[in-house]
Amino acid sequence: MKSNHLILFLSFLFSFCSHPKAPVSEKYRENWDSLASYEEAPEWFRNAKFGIYYHWGLLSVPAYANDWHPRNLHIEGTDDYAQHVATYGHPSVFGYHDFVPMFRADSFDAENWADLFVRAGARFSGVVAEHHDGWSNWDSQINPWNAMKMGPKRDLVGELERAIHGKNLKFVTTFHMARNLQIYQQDTANWLNDKSYFPYHPDLYTSSTDSVLRMLYGNLPKEQFYQNWLGKLQEVIDQYSPDLIYFDGELSKIPDSVKLKFVTYYLNHASKKDKGVVITHKNGELPGEVSLMDLEKGRMDDKTDYFWLTDETIAHGSWSYTETLKVKPAEEIIHVLIDIVSKNGVLMLNISPKANGTIPGDQRQVLLDIGKWLKKYGEAIYDTRPWVVYGEGPTVLGASGHFLDWKTYTPEDVRFTTRGNYLYAILMGWPGGDRQVRINSINANHLKGKAIQDVVLLGSEEKVTWELTEKGFLFTTPDQDINDAAVVVRLTLD
Repeated sequence: MKSNHLILFLSFLFSFCSHPKAPVSEKYRENWDSLASYEEAPEWFRNAKFGIYYHWGLLSVPAYANDWHPRNLHIEGTDDYAQHVATYGHPSVFGYHDFVPMFRADSFDAENWADLFVRAGARFSGVVAEHHDGWSNWDSQINPWNAMKMGPKRDLVGELERAIHGKNLKFVTTFHMARNLQIYQQDTANWLNDKSYFPYHPDLYTSSTDSVLRMLYGNLPKEQFYQNWLGKLQEVIDQYSPDLIYFDGELSKIPDSVKLKFVTYYLNHASKKDKGVVITHKNGELPGEVSLMDLEKGRMDDKTDYFWLTDETIAHGSWSYTETLKVKPAEEIIHVLIDIVSKNGVLMLNISPKANGTIPGDQRQVLLDIGKWLKKYGEAIYDTRPWVVYGEGPTVLGASGHFLDWKTYTPEDVRFTTRGNYLYAILMGWPGGDRQVRINSINANHLKGKAIQDVVLLGSEEKVTWELTEKGFLFTTPDQDINDAAVVVRLTLD
């Protein structure tokens, strides 16, 4: 009988091992209707309000003009072309790929960066994983032009992911690579169309059909590019599990079927990790049911009932480091952050590290100044939601969208946020000491029957004198000046 039992057991074991296991069931199927059930703005994103990312990689090496220099150095007649020829030689001899050995990142310290971002008050942070230039900052098996195999020979995305997640921040990877695909290879009338980052030219490396060079310059058959686009995203998802994936423009060049595969893959990965993730899009290039709108250097003109993202940069003129980079004052960036949050948005601020991996002192100081303000007034920013109206005052955008004019705010400009029983009135500057200030929007109509129980000027120990009249809310500032970029009055409502 024992031998019969053994035969039966061996038969069962053979049957079990010879048949593949059923695949683990996926939460989301590969169709937009299935994916539409996903919450595109998870709670951590709604509460975070402020993050930092960085244009850093091979494009940081030339340090000239702006982040479009790798493209423009191929276009005769531009300043970029003249500078490249004078400094390195003709682009037919010294191509963009020849900068790779110069990208060493020898001073890069991911832990030091992460410490700075915490001190700056960021709740999420991450790197441009791949820009328009075809260079991957991670250990890629698909793209030979990557930071692990060339240049620094370090997994830059991996080092940052460990440091940033180690500080309990959410981790971001951004992808700008759709523009890398050349779509006008043989169409001389459209060679300079910027929908393709590198301009095709028969006498330059941008037209190379070498199996390695063409991967950098985007001179690829479309189907191969689409396969690589999806594969690289899957690599980053599997290896680093980012919490937010941001897409730059020209995502319309990627077929919907390929984008659908990406979204399905990412959301199923997140489901297995039991975490909420964010996908951004520009100009409606992904369905709003699975992604959030990003406004590059722009904002909404009024508050919205949906969440959105603004990506803005710390300097004027370039997103990547250049030797002539002019950094914006911290006060201006703080004002932009306040305006965005009051309207239900989130700010992701770009910085521009040097190719060697150092963050310039002027940029570091701006981040520290932002962090100092947030440490004092952050309760009016983090974890808040918009009020009945976003604000009042003379300075308005006048439009919603990308690339809006930079505005200068005054202490008469007020923005509102709420959290629990608190209503925060944020004045974009100090109105002066011992001065009566009137905020028109805080009135019986907007308070909707709620009474004001207490009023505090954050950062001040003086008792605030106030009253609610038919003309609005009146309070008197203390004698002592508060020389901060913005000041916050906190009202406790019943």
